[in-house]
Amino acid sequence: MFAVLKTGGKQYKVQAGDVLRVELLNANAGDKVQFNEILMVGGDTLTLGAPLVSGAAVVADVIDNIKADKVITFHKRRRKHSSQRTRGHRQKLTLLRVSEVLASGAEKSGVKEAIGTAAARRVAHNAEAAPAAEAPAKPKRAAKKAAEAQE
Repeated sequence: MFAVLKTGGKQYKVQAGDVLRVELLNANAGDKVQFNEILMVGGDTLTLGAPLVSGAAVVADVIDNIKADKVITFHKRRRKHSSQRTRGHRQKLTLLRVSEVLASGAEKSGVKEAIGTAAARRVAHNAEAAPAAEAPAKPKRAAKKAAEAQE
């Protein structure tokens, strides 16, 4: 049985036992994670999602958080400007081993959902932003509005 899952803006065709390098997930080595964004499940019967297959999931074990090979970029300005710059970047990745593909029953598995670090930051940011919106106006603003009202 195989599945096509979506994570980190990319799609991967996986089956049990595969080793994947995906964009960094908010998980540590030894954790089990579950991918719920499944686009297609194949095997005896083929199931296509519209856009996702409901109840399907892929369960994987986190092996390690690694860095990809270094990508070097070189910028050079020509003519009278004699400047050049070399920059390098190593993308952070998570190494996974797919343990099973679930065609149904993803809700009952009890494994935590795989959340990318960007998604985790967004969730944390939205949680912090909600109480800030309920906070009263700052004292300087309140004093300024009171002074304008008196004039």
